[in-house]
Order: sequence, then C-alpha cells, then structure tokens
Amino acid sequence: MQQSVFEHMQQMGHEQVVFCHDPHSGLNAIIGIHNTTLGPALGGTRLWNYNSHEEAIIDALRLSRGMTFKAAISGLNLGGGKAVIIADPKQKSEALWRRYGKFVDSLNGKYITAEDVNTSARDMEFIALETSHVTGVPEYMGGSGDPSPFTAYGVFVGMKASAKKHWGNDSLSGKKILVQGVGHVGQYLVGHLVEEGAKVYITDINQDKLKETVSKFSVVEVVDNATIFDLDIDIYAPCALGATVNSESIAKMKCPIISGAANNQLAVENEHGPELIKKGIIYAPDFLINAGGLINVAAELDGYNRERVMGNIEKIYDRTLDIYQLSETEKIHTQAAAIRIAEKRIQDIANVKSRL
Repeated sequence: MQQSVFEHMQQMGHEQVVFCHDPHSGLNAIIGIHNTTLGPALGGTRLWNYNSHEEAIIDALRLSRGMTFKAAISGLNLGGGKAVIIADPKQKSEALWRRYGKFVDSLNGKYITAEDVNTSARDMEFIALETSHVTGVPEYMGGSGDPSPFTAYGVFVGMKASAKKHWGNDSLSGKKILVQGVGHVGQYLVGHLVEEGAKVYITDINQDKLKETVSKFSVVEVVDNATIFDLDIDIYAPCALGATVNSESIAKMKCPIISGAANNQLAVENEHGPELIKKGIIYAPDFLINAGGLINVAAELDGYNRERVMGNIEKIYDRTLDIYQLSETEKIHTQAAAIRIAEKRIQDIANVKSRL
C-alpha cells in the first residue's frame, strides 16, 4: 500500500476504520465508517477472498464512501459504512458470523450491517443472534429478507431513465443489453429486461451462475467475458465487482449507455467520468441507481412497509434525469453531479445540527 490507512482515510473523508480478528472462527474483517452526519452508518458486509489485506482495506474504504452518497442522495437519514470479510465464501460458518456479530455490536449502533456479495439473509440471521444492529434478516424474523430484488428494480428504473435521456423513450424493448455478473441482483435484473422484451447477453466468471440464469431465462445469450467490449450493444450493465469502467474498457466500448448495479464502477472517478463524456456515453451513477437494496433494508429500522419502499425506489427514475440535467448545466460528469447533490444534503444537515 503506497499510502497508509490514515492517509487513505483523510483523502476519502472517513471517520473510523475497525479491524476485527478472531483466530478460532477464522474471522478477519474490516469495517469502514465513512460519515455519520445523517445518521448511523448502514452498509452490507462483503465476503471475498482478497489477494491482500491492502486490497481489502481499499475496498472497504471505497464501498463505505459510496454508501454515504447512496444514503444521502436517496433521502435516507443514514450514514455510510461497509464491511469486508477476507475469506473463501465456501468457508463461512455460524461461528464466523456470530463472532462478527459481536464486533458489530461493540460499535453500539454506529454501524448497522446487511447483506452484500457472498452473504445472505441466513447469514444475517446468525449475526442477529449477537446484535440488533443488522438489517435484511429473513422475513420470518420480521425482516424484509433478500434485498437483491429491490436493488435490481432500482437499476432497472435508472436504466429506463437513461434510455429516456438518450432515445427520448424509456422502452427497453429490442434493446441489446449486456449484464456482466448474474448473481442475486444480476439475475433479477435479467428478469426485468427479458419481461420488457430486451435482447439480453450475460457473462460471469461463475459457470454455475450462467447455467442457472439460462435455465430460468432461455432467451438470454451467454458471451465470453474476455470479449464483452467487442459487442455492438445498446447498454452495458456491470453487476459484478467494481472498476470495470476504465481507460482500457472505455476505449473499446460501443454502447451509448452504462447502467448497472456494481459499486465503484469507475476505476478513477475524475478521470473516467470525463472520458465517458468525451466519448458520448451516458453513465448512470452507481450509488444513485443501485440504492434500492439500501432503501429496502433501511425501511426495517422504522417499521417495514413494502409499498412505501417500492414508491421510494421508483423515485430513482426522476433523480437520474435530474442528475443528467445537472451534469449538462454544470458541464461536469454525471458521477460528480450525483456526488455534488449528496454532499450538499450532508452539509445542509450538518449546518442544521451545528445550530441546535
């Protein structure tokens, strides 16, 4: 790591980073708490076999920063946090989750966890045995269950708004759409797109996920992940890990729209955001359109109501169009426009609180 943890925290504006280790369960976790101006930091726990501790730290920091913006732009009274656990997903256990739950509980509500990559409602159930600071628990425990359908629906709504911006019509019927990553969220998104009548291409490093998706939606076409940017498509939907929008991929892209569920899609925001503008590609800010899952689990905190959740997710459509307008007016890339809106709300509320 060329910079120290503190230097990264200062650069990205973090409040706190917590390192958790337990040799008995094999737990090695990092909890990033970015900003709690609007409320406690809520964000999922990602389980991934990182190549290094440094890579895991950077992921926790970038993801938690994104959660701050996601909550702020969605009008939620929550801050941004995220956790990563360094492990092979096949090795997770009840003991690991319960020990992790104790670490979460030790933060006394400053951080509330939920699902993310390679975690499930069942895992949240184990965590809930040790702390009340967890959302996305199974429905039979009074929770809302898997947030993936809600995340996918928000991305679908944002994609339709992007189509409206580019083509003047938000119909996705007949549009050629590549979904990169068909895990929980990606599969639900594919379902919406197939129902809409889109021509859907899929790719994933997990062959089982590809087979599962094809078995559910026989009309989709599997493509090689190494050649996805050679395809002549209308919309690229990154739904796996981040940083797939970079100088190399942008140079190859033939699509007019990028709209997907992955976090931190731009490898370097202030470099690749402007590159997309120059190439005439519309980019739907990730933390804006993938906020459906957060909106859903956040609703558990003050009395869950599915109808209200869906109504709030549908507001992503107008927010997306507003961001595109601000981007054009201020001559800034769309990610910067979305961050500006999020940061303004945070600063406005901070000013209100400072006067109490």
